[in-house]
Amino acid sequence: MGNTKKRCEWCLTSDLMIKYHDEEWGVPLHNDRKLFEFIILDAFQAGLSWSTIINKRKNFEKAFDGFDVEKIARYRQGKINKLLKDAGIIRNRLKIYSTVSNAKVFLKIQEEFGSFDKYIWQFVNGKPIINKRKKLKDIPASSKESDAMSKDLKKRGFRFVGTTICYAFMQAAGMVNDHLMDCHRYKKLKRLK
Repeated sequence: MGNTKKRCEWCLTSDLMIKYHDEEWGVPLHNDRKLFEFIILDAFQAGLSWSTIINKRKNFEKAFDGFDVEKIARYRQGKINKLLKDAGIIRNRLKIYSTVSNAKVFLKIQEEFGSFDKYIWQFVNGKPIINKRKKLKDIPASSKESDAMSKDLKKRGFRFVGTTICYAFMQAAGMVNDHLMDCHRYKKLKRLK
């Protein structure tokens, strides 16, 4: 499992988690398809561990048509029934229905702002917040930015976007750099915008 590089402790449970930590988590993300994937996966994570989601990520990608937001927005009951029977994903009825309704809201936001990227990054004034965390316990579950994001997304009709889910999304999408300061990714990501 991994090598001797210093990493955030939370990722040390599996090679898949280390790969996610080293290659994706905290990298500033500006691709609408990936932003949609992350917001959906974070919604499915509610009440579960991130490793559960990471282990099923490929299954989610296949089940949800590569996270194609336009296709998902058009899902009908037949497709939803198929998802509810898919043992490869989290078969939570509310989360599956929310994914479809969230896709519709996501498209409206894209239409209004030109891209979801333009909309979502406004909550951090267009650039990552660089934190200086020394220990895992220093990382909060939410912030004033995730509070504002959650409130606005809910107002627009998004579901499963509480402030904790929004903060996890912000961490994943690189809107905040919450790598611990002694982690090998901290300085590298500090330079990215």
